[in-house]
Amino acid sequence: MTAMALRTWSRGSSPRGIEETLAHADALYNLARYLTRDPSEAEDLVQETYLRALRGWLEFEPGTNLKAWLFRILRNAFVSRYRQGVRHPAADPYDTTEPAPEEAAVDVHSIGVLGPDQLRRVLSSEIEAALRTLSEDARTVILLDLEGLTESETATVVGCAVGTVKSRLNRARAALRSKLADYAQRDES
Repeated sequence: MTAMALRTWSRGSSPRGIEETLAHADALYNLARYLTRDPSEAEDLVQETYLRALRGWLEFEPGTNLKAWLFRILRNAFVSRYRQGVRHPAADPYDTTEPAPEEAAVDVHSIGVLGPDQLRRVLSSEIEAALRTLSEDARTVILLDLEGLTESETATVVGCAVGTVKSRLNRARAALRSKLADYAQRDES
C-alpha cells in the first residue's frame, strides 16, 4: 500500500477489520520482548509490525489467521533488524544508570523470607533466563506455543514444515525442563 493510500484514511475510518489487530498487541509485545531482550526495542518492533501490517493490509486474506499473519510480520521485521545490525553495528553507548532497588538481584537462598511480588520476580527471572539459553528458533516456537498458536500456524509464522516445528518444540521443552530442574535442585540444596 502506498503512502498516498495511508494518508487518505481519516480518523475513525480505517480498513475493514484492522481494529482486530489491536487485540494481539500484548501477544506481539511478549514475543518481541523475548526476541529482542529489551523492552524499548520490543515496543519499536511491535510498532514496526503494525506499520507493516497496515501497509500490507490489502494483501491479508480475510478468513485466514490474523494472529499468525501478525506474528510472521513481527518475526520477519526482527530478522531484518538483526541482519541490518550485523551488517551495520551501532556503537554501544555507555550505560551509567544503576538498576532500581526492586530490580536488584535477589539471593535465591533467602526465598523463604521473600514477599509474593519478590518471589514472582525471582521465579520469572529464572524462567526468562532459561528461555534466553535457548536458540532463537527454539525460543520462538516455545513463545508461539504459549500464545496459543497451533503447530501449523507456528510453521506458517516461522516459515518451516510442521514436522520441524514439532521437533523444535519438543527439544525446546526438554531443554527448559532440564534448565528449570537444575534451578529446582539448586534451590533445594
